[in-house]
Amino acid sequence: MKDIKFDLDDILIKPAKTSRIKSRNEINILHNGFLPLITAPMDTIVSGENYKTFLDAKINVCLPRGEKGNNQCFESYSLNEIKENISTLKPRGKYLIDIANGHMEDLVDTTKVIKAMYKDITLMVGNIANPLTYKVLSDAGADYVRCSIGSGNGCLTSQQTAIGYPMGSLIKECYTISETLDKPAKIVADGGMKKYSDIIKALAIGADYVMVGSLLNKTIESSGENYLFKFIKLNNRLAKFLYKNKITIYKKYRGMSTKEVQRKWGNKDLKTSEGVTRIRKVEYTLDGWVSNFTHYLKSTMSYCNAKELNEYIGYAKYNLISLNSYHRFKK
Repeated sequence: MKDIKFDLDDILIKPAKTSRIKSRNEINILHNGFLPLITAPMDTIVSGENYKTFLDAKINVCLPRGEKGNNQCFESYSLNEIKENISTLKPRGKYLIDIANGHMEDLVDTTKVIKAMYKDITLMVGNIANPLTYKVLSDAGADYVRCSIGSGNGCLTSQQTAIGYPMGSLIKECYTISETLDKPAKIVADGGMKKYSDIIKALAIGADYVMVGSLLNKTIESSGENYLFKFIKLNNRLAKFLYKNKITIYKKYRGMSTKEVQRKWGNKDLKTSEGVTRIRKVEYTLDGWVSNFTHYLKSTMSYCNAKELNEYIGYAKYNLISLNSYHRFKK
């Protein structure tokens, strides 16, 4: 039988035989005071102006390139940018090397150099679509590795280039490798989360964190440009006022490999776009979305007899399901 890889929609989490948990209030879903979530470094999600809103909601922040925040945030650099600025990095800073092809030897070598120079820097790298690369980057000293290529809601890479690795199998295989390492990097499932259950499944099978973009863009607090009737641009204050008064507001959403973003970064030699741009309806507030996520994750963990994330991540059982099974509960 062929080794067929699976995606998140191909599984359901299996409850424990019995659960000692009597109330969701017994369950802790925080890593060091934060949810196991990281903002995607997209300029229609988070910026230097609104990042504190996400921190206040207990979501870890990874800023897009060119944006600055406080010392709790990851700052993003291209591979060339971080190499050019390596001598000026903050000794205890948090950085993302934001690169589409995380399999490059240059990234591995740069990771080794940075971690040798700054032992207290927290370094996130990726993206990758090969579990063996996760081991290589962990061994190089990376603290976090972003896993998945082409699965993001704003990304067309897999569709156009045929490069990728199904998210479920990628997370699970990276987690299995992590158990053999002395210093495994944190596994960051990055891209394509369309619903709460996608995030909850990613954590169940081994992701330490889930990077979220599209879902957070649909909050009124996101940094996407605001529109009335999809074409009248609004400032943030007016957009929030109208939304609070039940007026439909739309947000711009775009992938970070679009030609628009390439121009924003000052690139003169524009590459073929592997991203999309859309105008989408605002569906909720950030607090409302986080409240729902919190309740759903706690509920799942109560079924799985897990009071702490370290009892849930990678330990939850799951079953592969048929397409008919999926359509049975997809509503």
